[in-house]
Amino acid sequence: MTPDRRPIKREPAASSSWQAYQRSLQKRSLQRKTLRTVARVVLALVLLAGAAYGLVGALGHRSAGTAITPLPEPSGEKSAAGAGGRMHPAALFSKAQVRALVDPHAFLNRRQSQFDITSQGRTYHLKTTLDPALQTLLLDRLDRKHARYIGIVAMNPFTGQVRAMVSYDEKDAQHNACIGTTFPSASIFKIITAAAAIEKLGLNAYSRLKYNGRKHTLYKFQLKDRNNRYTRHISLKDSFAQSINPVFGKLGARALNGTILENYARAFGFNQAIAFELPLLPSVIVVADKPYQWAEVASGFNRTTRITPLHGALIAAAVVNGGTLLEPTIIDSIQNADGETVYRGRLSPVRKAILPQTAREIRRLMATTVRSGTARKVFRGYRRDRVLSRLDLGGKTGSINNDPRYDWFVGFAREKGGAVGLVVAALVAHEKLIGRRAGQYVRMTVTAYFRDYFARKPQPGKTKRG
Repeated sequence: MTPDRRPIKREPAASSSWQAYQRSLQKRSLQRKTLRTVARVVLALVLLAGAAYGLVGALGHRSAGTAITPLPEPSGEKSAAGAGGRMHPAALFSKAQVRALVDPHAFLNRRQSQFDITSQGRTYHLKTTLDPALQTLLLDRLDRKHARYIGIVAMNPFTGQVRAMVSYDEKDAQHNACIGTTFPSASIFKIITAAAAIEKLGLNAYSRLKYNGRKHTLYKFQLKDRNNRYTRHISLKDSFAQSINPVFGKLGARALNGTILENYARAFGFNQAIAFELPLLPSVIVVADKPYQWAEVASGFNRTTRITPLHGALIAAAVVNGGTLLEPTIIDSIQNADGETVYRGRLSPVRKAILPQTAREIRRLMATTVRSGTARKVFRGYRRDRVLSRLDLGGKTGSINNDPRYDWFVGFAREKGGAVGLVVAALVAHEKLIGRRAGQYVRMTVTAYFRDYFARKPQPGKTKRG
């Protein structure tokens, strides 16, 4: 503020005049303070308005009638090198922003791992996590003649990266059955029931259980705690491998309960959104306050517990990686027209679904399924196979004879003594005639993936020429 340089009028020395003089000085001082305060407030408002204007400009504006929300270029500070004053990203897009940016149809049955997209006048280059050779093989081998739906998802169980995602929908060629439809989970849910039984009841793969009646039925009399000459005794791993409904029904209705089953289902991602770069339907479980319904849920003997093939792969991944549920990712990176990375896929754990020792026991159950259970036929001869013999294999089958007939296989493969793994979930909804089965797609996927991996892997004692 400029000092007040007006001449000060001298007042007489009288007491009343002196008091008036003091009041005039106080008045002028108050006026000066008020002016300084107002100036500071105005300056602050100007700076705040400028910051708000910049923020609004960075966020962009929604165009009328536009389906995709325009995305900002990530904000940042100017590079010290200058580069013409170009801005360098300080923050990456979130998955929610990527979902707004990307048309999910662009990922449907792709044979290339990289492509360009244009949104709101901006061009982006996408590098996916897909394996083009694996995608092409599966697309060329789909049995479309006998299926209403096919969904196959292969994933790295340690990173959540989707290596293959292949879909077929008889009625809608633009629909992705891997993420856009939930199917009855059938006996795939036995993975979750087994996890609950191991942790809550102290069971292991060799624990002895009993049941009466046929293996694949679930009548109320089979839930009674009977022990007579018709009672059969069996281990947990064999009841899992043979998918014996009354064993798992009794676990759900008598030993566990609806609350425990629902809690473990939620731990594995049911009834909640799982973050993905593409729209992903949540898997669903409904638990009533009825013991027989608990038995149906625990054994997968119902049509209301529903999952996507992608979620099936996530469940298998949690079993392989020690019990951690991961967020899936199908995009490795996104770059803008200036070559700047605006999104990068990364390992994103959701939660610890089960303990590592529980995951180890479930891998034993799944290995028994391939060795001597419901998947033994589709994996016949795997010990003599040049590729499969070098892998630890496991899986779980599931089926519901409905219209259509749902056929599941969720499995894993890991290099023996190595760190490379793959999980695969395959769903086939068969028409009147049974075509290629889900287990056949899984075997095909695992064989092709690891054949290529072993071909590229340096052999001990051999070095590549540079």
